[in-house]
Amino acid sequence: MCHVTFKMAVSSLSKLTPILNIEKLTERVIRVLGCNPGDFRLQGTNTYLVGSGKRKILIDTGDPQKPDYINNLRQTLQENSCGIQEIVLTHWHADHVGGVPDITRDILSEPVKVSKFKRLSSPDEDISPASYSFIEDNHIFKTDGATLRAILTPGHTEEHMVLHLEEENAVFAGDCILGESTAVFDDLHSYMQTLQKILDLKPKVIYPGHGIVIQNPVEFITYYIKHRHEREAQILEVLKSSGNTYMSTLQVVEQVYKGLAPGLIGGACKNASHNLKKLVKEEKVECKDENGEELWSLIQGGKSNL
Repeated sequence: MCHVTFKMAVSSLSKLTPILNIEKLTERVIRVLGCNPGDFRLQGTNTYLVGSGKRKILIDTGDPQKPDYINNLRQTLQENSCGIQEIVLTHWHADHVGGVPDITRDILSEPVKVSKFKRLSSPDEDISPASYSFIEDNHIFKTDGATLRAILTPGHTEEHMVLHLEEENAVFAGDCILGESTAVFDDLHSYMQTLQKILDLKPKVIYPGHGIVIQNPVEFITYYIKHRHEREAQILEVLKSSGNTYMSTLQVVEQVYKGLAPGLIGGACKNASHNLKKLVKEEKVECKDENGEELWSLIQGGKSNL
């Protein structure tokens, strides 16, 4: 039996497990909390110093203009008699890239390389006075005591990456897997492929972008994939029962999420829309636009799992 519990991020920050502002997790991983708690940031952004030597790799940088975080990062570097070799960013969101300018101005004595995957749909966020070095899938970062492989894992964002720490068989998961909440995503089809990609690594531990360290990652990811598949099956069943009739997203939600509180309907519609678009890509469902509203129907004789 799976004992995975997800805590909803919204309106429940007080129920989250406390995280120290600075904590040495292993001989080669130090977590520095971003001092930016919030509904979708949980306790705050987890940034990580990785390596066992005098020059460490910093993964993610938190939000801009967070002096408490800058002070904590500076303190961590001083107490460990080390500096920052380079910065690696898991994705473009402000709570991950936003701290780069402050770190560059207030901590670094000289510029360092700032690496990430390049966005395709729009320009990357400005991080002046620093600049990006765009990398390719499976790029290897090395520092004393640590080897990190960058793996393209779209879904949460188009250019999201996770980093596989070979020495620990651990994954720095950014925002595609969170410690105490389900993640949000732009593309469910890609996101499900990403979850399977991480599962195939069989990591021993996951260091998430937000929330506590995940000590049972295989169980955790398997449960989440199972949950998504169950929801997908419910949606397909609702569409099947409608025959050839097209249904709106709201109509699907009213059947799948019966008795849902009115305040949660908007979020449920967004989730259902992601599921339906995934099913369209898989040629199980078709979509048509009617007066600006998306309508959905099961493809008769298509690739349905039902």
